[in-house]
Amino acid sequence: MQNLKDILYKVNINAVVGSTSIDVNNLHFDSREISNHDVFVAIRGNSVDGHDYIETAINKGATAVICEEIPSQLRDATTYVEVENTSQALAFLAANFYGNPSENLRLVGVTGTNGKTTIVTLLYQLFKKAGYKVGLLSTVKIMVDTIEYKATHTTPDSLSINKYLKLMNDMGVEFCFMEVSSHGIHQHRTDGLHFEGGIFTNITHDHLDYHSTFAEYRDVKKSFFDHLPKTAFALVNTDDKNGLVMMQNTKAKKYTYALKTYADYKAQILENEFSGLLLKLNDSELWTKLIGSFNAYNVTAIYGAAELLGLEKVEVLRLISSLESVSGRFQYLISEEKVTAIVDYAHTPDALKNVLETINTIRTKNEELITVVGCGGDRDKTKRPKMGHIASALSTKVIFTSDNPRSEVPETIIEEIETGVEPQNFKRTMSIVDRRQAIKTACQLAKPNDIILIAGKGHEAYQEVKGQRTDFDDYKIVKEFLKQLQK
Repeated sequence: MQNLKDILYKVNINAVVGSTSIDVNNLHFDSREISNHDVFVAIRGNSVDGHDYIETAINKGATAVICEEIPSQLRDATTYVEVENTSQALAFLAANFYGNPSENLRLVGVTGTNGKTTIVTLLYQLFKKAGYKVGLLSTVKIMVDTIEYKATHTTPDSLSINKYLKLMNDMGVEFCFMEVSSHGIHQHRTDGLHFEGGIFTNITHDHLDYHSTFAEYRDVKKSFFDHLPKTAFALVNTDDKNGLVMMQNTKAKKYTYALKTYADYKAQILENEFSGLLLKLNDSELWTKLIGSFNAYNVTAIYGAAELLGLEKVEVLRLISSLESVSGRFQYLISEEKVTAIVDYAHTPDALKNVLETINTIRTKNEELITVVGCGGDRDKTKRPKMGHIASALSTKVIFTSDNPRSEVPETIIEEIETGVEPQNFKRTMSIVDRRQAIKTACQLAKPNDIILIAGKGHEAYQEVKGQRTDFDDYKIVKEFLKQLQK
């Protein structure tokens, strides 16, 4: 058990009813998980308000309640702590409850629209190969050294983050690499964590269903760097005009990376093929199995971060050349019929443009580029026409299909994507609502040497329709259809 007063350290308290000198057993923000002597934190969510479940939590045994508004009806032997923001309070409570585990790690956060998963995963791989015990918090999975846990969010809730970081402490993990999403920053999930470094990749059109404006989205990302300590480093991509914005108010030591502009870590693409990239990185040449200009940025970022974390330059170059691509990120296979199928998570206009431009840079133009793409339901609708425009302008054939329609009507989503197709590109497009059938059709249309891009879902092994998730893995499905067509 722990004392409530101790775990309230650094929490901004407005009022207290009852004693904080009580022992508490556990900490929860879901009333269903409460048992005797627990603390219940009432979080105001988009669809559910935890304040409506305070009585339920107390009936289940909660002896302390953290809330933004103390209830009018109080219960004896219950301590009520009123705070300005319970999401922020939860972050500090969780860090204190688990013994501030981030202070015992060399924690690096990566934020930006594209590249977060690739960078944290490659840094995890690189430091593992260098012989360290390493942690990973990513969209794809969570790793506590060699033990894997399933990921549910890009940035988990504060309790989960600190629980995993504590497990890392217990396992003797030294470095941890973590995706930091705009949702996670805005909802204070990363408050109370001690970061040794922050990396900014880029900002493009995304999450405007959640953030009302692009400026708000950018400023939320910036706030992560605003709160880095002076002992940390900030490594930003200055080819993105928002890179310097990120560093305006940071106390951290400032470093830059780029392909087009002057930077501390500067890369130049010498060769770009389906087998990999040859880069000149500062004054050294480097071959990597990763493909495309967007991966040139990712490699430059991990090179810079690894050096800033103390690895020797020669060792970093050697280790980068052995790194494998990340699941669902430009993951490709070549069939016996010499059809290349690429699966990529590209679900924003910029990411889709990057992948298609990369393919078009490498291909000879004698082959077809067939793109299968959709847009997620219950998400930013303004990007749909842009996705349609980019796919149809940069591919020779496009099949618009379902992504994760969620609660929306799939046909309506596809119609909104199609509004972005320019008249001269209509003849290149078709619509097949069923994603499996769309992938099958792309395989049937493909001739030897043609290229199929299946964009949007990447590593996801499910499809979500009307609240139901069913097994669906783009990579497995395209592999299966291409094999069938060989027979």
